[in-house]
Amino acid sequence: MLRISNHYVSKIAFFLVFVEVLVLLGSAYAGAAVRFLDLGGGTAHSLDDFFMSALVFALAVSFSMSAMGMYQLNFDEGLRNPFFLKLMPSFAIGFMILTLVFYVVPALQLGRGVLFLVFLIAGTGIFAARMIFFKTSELRFLESRILFVGTGALAKECGDLAMQNTAYHRYDIVGFVDTEADECCIPASNIIRVREGDSLARLASSHNVAEIVVSVQNRRTGFPINELLDCKLQGIKVIDAATFFERETNQIRVDSLQPSWLVFGGGFDQSFVRTFIKRTFDLVCSGLILLATFPVMMLTAVLIWLEDRGTIFYQQERVGCDGRQFNVLKFRSMRSDAEQGGQPQWAAQNDPRVTVVGNFIRKTRIDELPQILNVFKGEMSFVGPRPERPYFVDQLIGIVPYYNVRHSIKPGITGWAQVRYGYGSSADDALRKLQYDLYYVKNNSLFLDLLILIDTLKVVLIRSGR
Repeated sequence: MLRISNHYVSKIAFFLVFVEVLVLLGSAYAGAAVRFLDLGGGTAHSLDDFFMSALVFALAVSFSMSAMGMYQLNFDEGLRNPFFLKLMPSFAIGFMILTLVFYVVPALQLGRGVLFLVFLIAGTGIFAARMIFFKTSELRFLESRILFVGTGALAKECGDLAMQNTAYHRYDIVGFVDTEADECCIPASNIIRVREGDSLARLASSHNVAEIVVSVQNRRTGFPINELLDCKLQGIKVIDAATFFERETNQIRVDSLQPSWLVFGGGFDQSFVRTFIKRTFDLVCSGLILLATFPVMMLTAVLIWLEDRGTIFYQQERVGCDGRQFNVLKFRSMRSDAEQGGQPQWAAQNDPRVTVVGNFIRKTRIDELPQILNVFKGEMSFVGPRPERPYFVDQLIGIVPYYNVRHSIKPGITGWAQVRYGYGSSADDALRKLQYDLYYVKNNSLFLDLLILIDTLKVVLIRSGR
C-alpha cells in the first residue's frame, strides 16, 4: 500500500491509474496525428502545443472512470461484462465534461473527427492495458509474504482479512507464530513455532517474510518485543493489528483498539493550514454545486409540494463540531406525520415512511443539497462525518466506544462512512459507521476529500445503494 496524505492507497490501483492516464494521453496524440494526417497537415492545433488538450482529455476520462467505480478492482471478475458496461458510460460522462470544458475554454477544443478517433483509440488501449494488467496480477511476484505473531481471535481475524481482501493487495500467509499469550484459534497446521536457540528474525528471513503483523491481544506475558525489534533492524516491516486493519479496510476498529494507539499515532491534523484549505474547499465546492444543481433543486421543490401539498423543506436538530447543536436543512423525503409521537426513529434503507419523490431524491442524494446553506453558514463542511440527532447521540456515546471523537471536526453533507457503508438503522450500524468516521477524522486531507467526492458521484450514478 502507498500512503498519500495519510490515506492508504493500493499500489495496484495507483499503478493502473498511472498507466491508463498515459494510455489516454497517447490516444489523444495518436488520434490527432491520424486526423491531421488525413487533412494534409491543415489544423488549428499543432502537435507541439497539443499537450494541454491531451491532458484535459486524459483527466476528464480518468475522472469519469473513477466515478463509475472502474478502479475498485475485482480480480475474479476480470474483463467480463461489467468492464464494458462501465467503460461506455465513463466515456459518455467524459465527453460531457469535455464539452463543458471546451465551451468555457475554446482554445482547448478538439474537432469532432479528432475526438471520435481519440475515444476509439482510447477504448482499445484501455482494454489492452487491463487485459495485460489482470494477466500480470496472477503472477506470484505481486504477492507479499506476511507473518502473523499471535494465534488468538485477533490473529484469526487478521488472517481472514488478509485472505479475503484480494482486490487491492495479495498476500501469501507464511503462518502464525504462537506466543501462548492468547487462547489458540488457529489450526495447528498453520502455526509456526520458533525452535529453541533460534530467533524470530532468522525464522522470518528463512521464509522470505516482507512484513510481520503483531496480532496479540494480551501483551503482558510472553510478548517478544526484543525479537520484533531485531526483525525491524533487519529491514522487515513490523506493524500492529490496528494499523493492519486501518490499512486494509480504511477504517479504525474500535473493539480491539488501544487508546495509546490513537494518542501516539499520526494523523488528527487540526492545524491552521488544514482548516483554511478545508474551508476554502467547502466554499468552492458548495458554490459550484449550487450553481450546477439549482434547476434540479427547483424542480425537486415543485415535485415535493405536488405530491402531498406538504412542506418542501425539513429542519432537524443535529449535533455538530464540539457537540454544538444546529438545525440541518434538507428536502423533505418522508410523510409529514413520520414521527407522530415525537419519538425519534432510525432512518432505514427501505423506510416505509418515505414518499415516492422522497425515495428517488434519497437514492440520488438530492435531498441533501439544501445543506449547502449549512456549509455557507459554517455549521457543516462539504465532506465529514454525517451529523446525528441529539437523541441518538446521547444513547450512542454510552454504548459505542470513542463515539464522541467524530465531533472533533465539522460534520459533512457526504462522508467516508456514507460512501462506504450507507444508511444505519441501529446501534450496531452506528458502530460500523463510526469506524469509517474515525478513519476520516484521523486521516482527513484534501486528497481524501476529493476521493470521497468521486465516490459520492459514483453512488449517485450507479445507484450502489450506499
